[in-house]
Amino acid sequence: MKKIAIFASGSGSNAERITSYFADSQHVSVDLFLSNNPNAGVIERGRRLGIPTVLFDKKIFSQTNKIVDLLQNQQIDFVILAGFLWLIPENLIKAFPNKIINIHPALLPKFGGKGMWGHAVHEAVVANGETESGITIHFVNERYDEGKVIFQAKCEVLPSDSPDDVAHKVQLLEHKYFPEVIEKLFAK
Repeated sequence: MKKIAIFASGSGSNAERITSYFADSQHVSVDLFLSNNPNAGVIERGRRLGIPTVLFDKKIFSQTNKIVDLLQNQQIDFVILAGFLWLIPENLIKAFPNKIINIHPALLPKFGGKGMWGHAVHEAVVANGETESGITIHFVNERYDEGKVIFQAKCEVLPSDSPDDVAHKVQLLEHKYFPEVIEKLFAK
């Protein structure tokens, strides 16, 4: 059984989608949610889904080994970033080499890097007059959004689309493909 921990800073819709996807799996289980945001919706989702949720602050995350120790003590195999906004510290990357996966709401390398998350990405896509956007699922390294790309899916951006329209199209792609890509990675 492969055990997943999901980091999220926001509503947790992807965390819930992944958890639901693997709910009856004999091969994969979602064992832990982690968040840096005490007001994140993922906390309530964890409660409702029966997934233990751990809150932490910047100091614990970046300056101690507590999160790595927790993940290792829980025998976590893979770390999934589902709307988690902080840069992953080196100790966590070294503890889980090529086992930390992120989803980004654009077609990297476009619209990636520090500050490019959530609605800011969709606003930039529309402001730049892009004709397509989408998702990128990638391994995590020491820099924002620069890890090896695992998978991309595209959606059309119409001239009449608002950032909210693009956000909706991208979220549909996230919910469809993120769990499937995770499952395929585990099959390797």
